[in-house]
Amino acid sequence: MTALVVLFLLGASVAPKFMGAQAAVDALTAIGWSSSSLIWLGMLELALTILYALPRTGPLGAVLMTGLLGGTIASHLRAGSPLASHTLFGLYLGLFLWVALYLRDPPFRAFVRERLFGAR
Repeated sequence: MTALVVLFLLGASVAPKFMGAQAAVDALTAIGWSSSSLIWLGMLELALTILYALPRTGPLGAVLMTGLLGGTIASHLRAGSPLASHTLFGLYLGLFLWVALYLRDPPFRAFVRERLFGAR
């Protein structure tokens, strides 16, 4: 699951931003962002994806990526994008990201179980 998240982010989000793909420019300007932000957002996504992919920094990467995804949700809400397909896509990706982290990281899994269920 982690590989799917990382490959998706790199292929469908980071790479088009670095290449200046017209689809990335159009998507960004449609939600009110300047196309001059494209490279900076790509670098931020790349850094957060790397943090998430590395086992030692996975939880930090997940927290920071969740913040970025929250920003995308807010931008889509403000722009009036379609709810299920565009606006909530950040939520879907975030849930997938956290489930993948839960499945791959035993200390994180133990932390969640202890906090939610009181189990040790």
